[in-house]
Amino acid sequence: MPGRRVVGIGANGQLGTDLVDALDRWDLVPLTHGDIEICDYPRTQRILESVRPDYVINTAAFVRVDACEEQVEQAFAVNAFAVRNLAQVCAGLGSALVDVSTDYVFDGKKREPYTEEDIPNPINVYGNSKLAGEHFVRAICPRHLVVRTSGLYGRAWSHGKVESFVETMIRLARSGKSIRVVDDQVLAPTYTRDLAEAMAVLLAEDAHGLIHVTNRGACSWYEFAKAIFAIAGVDATLEPSSSADMGRPAQRPAFSVLARAKPEEWRLAELRPWAEALREYLQERDTPSDE
Repeated sequence: MPGRRVVGIGANGQLGTDLVDALDRWDLVPLTHGDIEICDYPRTQRILESVRPDYVINTAAFVRVDACEEQVEQAFAVNAFAVRNLAQVCAGLGSALVDVSTDYVFDGKKREPYTEEDIPNPINVYGNSKLAGEHFVRAICPRHLVVRTSGLYGRAWSHGKVESFVETMIRLARSGKSIRVVDDQVLAPTYTRDLAEAMAVLLAEDAHGLIHVTNRGACSWYEFAKAIFAIAGVDATLEPSSSADMGRPAQRPAFSVLARAKPEEWRLAELRPWAEALREYLQERDTPSDE
C-alpha cells in the first residue's frame, strides 16, 4: 500500500518469496540472510533504523525439527532470542512486528482443531523455541501479529536449506526408493502462496494479536504423500508407518490441525482446501517457465 513500508526478512525462503509477490503493491524492502542476521542485535537495529518500516515480517527460522533436538542453543538463538531482538527494535521504532509460528506449539492430545484460545504445550525443542519467540513478540512489541501455520511447501523450496515435504517425496519416488511415511500424525498442509496472500490481507486490515492460518481440511503425512504421488502422476512404493517405528529424534504432535476461533475476524476468508492448493502447486511446478 502506498505510504506503508514493509521489511520482509527471509525474502528468498519458501514463504518469503511468495510474500514478495503478494506485497507487490506495498513499499517492500526484501531482506535475505545475506542482508540481515537477526541474531546480531546491533546490526539488526542499525538496518531497521535506517529503513524505519511500518511493518517487519519475519519468516526466518531454524525449522529442522530433528536437528533442533541436538542443536538446542541454535534453535533458541534463531527462533526465540533473535525474535526478541526484532521485537525490541520494532517496539523502539513503533513498527508492527509480524512473526510466523507453528502448529508444533501444541502437544496434539486434543484430537480436534486447535484455536488461538487453546493453551500451547510443545513436546519438542522446535516447538518450545517457537513458543518462546511468540512470548517475546507479544510481551515486548505493542504492535504485533503472530501467524501460526503448518506443513508449509512452496515454489522456492530449492533456495532454502530445507527441502519441503512435497519435493522430498517426489525426489525419493523418482529415485526408486521405497518410502515410509507416518500415518499417525495429522496436520493441515499449507501452500505458501495461499498463506502469503492471506498475510497481505491481514496487513491491509492492520490485524494484530494471534491468528491461525492454514489451508482447509486435514490429513496424515501418509495421506499427504499419497495425494502428492496421485496428482503428480509419479509411481512410488509407499508404505504407512507409525511414529514409534520411524524413531525420529524429535517427538511430533499426533494431531496439530489449526482453526480460527473467530473465522470472520479481519475480513480474511477461509483458505481453499489443501488438496486443491496442492494440485495447483504441482501443476505449476511442472509448467515450463516463459523466462
